[in-house]
Amino acid sequence: MEVVKKEVLKKVFPKRKKSAHKYDYGHLLVVGGSDLYSGSPALVAMAASASLRIGVDLVTIAAPRRAATIIASFAPDLITYPLEGNFLDKKHLKILLKLTEGKMAIAIGNGLERKKETLSTINKFLKKVNLPCVIDADAIHAISKNKKVIKENFVITPHQQEFYILTGIKIINKTLKEKIRIVKESASKLKTTILLKGNPDIISNGKQTIINKTGNVYLTKGGTGDTLAGICGSFLAQNNKPFESACAAAYINGKAGDLIAKNYKQSLIASDLINAIPKVLR
Repeated sequence: MEVVKKEVLKKVFPKRKKSAHKYDYGHLLVVGGSDLYSGSPALVAMAASASLRIGVDLVTIAAPRRAATIIASFAPDLITYPLEGNFLDKKHLKILLKLTEGKMAIAIGNGLERKKETLSTINKFLKKVNLPCVIDADAIHAISKNKKVIKENFVITPHQQEFYILTGIKIINKTLKEKIRIVKESASKLKTTILLKGNPDIISNGKQTIINKTGNVYLTKGGTGDTLAGICGSFLAQNNKPFESACAAAYINGKAGDLIAKNYKQSLIASDLINAIPKVLR
């Protein structure tokens, strides 16, 4: 089985023109958060903001007011759009669709929670948008209820339990060979790209399948999947294909974790990865 190598990074970094200006290299919309969860969308956006170092020009977060306010207070590089209320619901649909104007990609799901109305709103939103999307966390629960909203330009990033929720297939205790086959078949059936987070990560669009071996046991910490979603979203926003974006994001997120784990080991936390991204690129 082919393994992701650092050469993938050459595929996802567009050569910059001397005449380049803001907006030429992408604007990512992050939809996440709730009254309870502000950290998840913050990590997504900050990883994509670290990806401002990687390449994407702008990141906007749409989140319920409390989450948006908290994020705005400590991340001046980000644009925040506060949504009225404590969680995402149907009254925000029109606003979200308006916010997609001028954006190149979307990362959705982190910290949104799983209220019935929230999941329904996610699906209504995804049905109407044609932009490339990273589907993570609570958005995976949403699309599992209506797989018709899944598109070819999505990257779905489940861990093993979320993969079961999405597909109905349990892969815990399966061999790597079995997991690879199941992920490939599921991606082919859903006609999309799946990045199954694990050790190793398995990435497939149903036609191409690859594993990523960067990363370590300390990346079980909460929030490391959020940083992965942000990095992947940044590459999609730079007009890269879903499969290549997923490969590059998995490699960078895992490699950042490897660098941090050398000194921190079990003390590693997700925000450490954000500071390590530039080191990975160097």
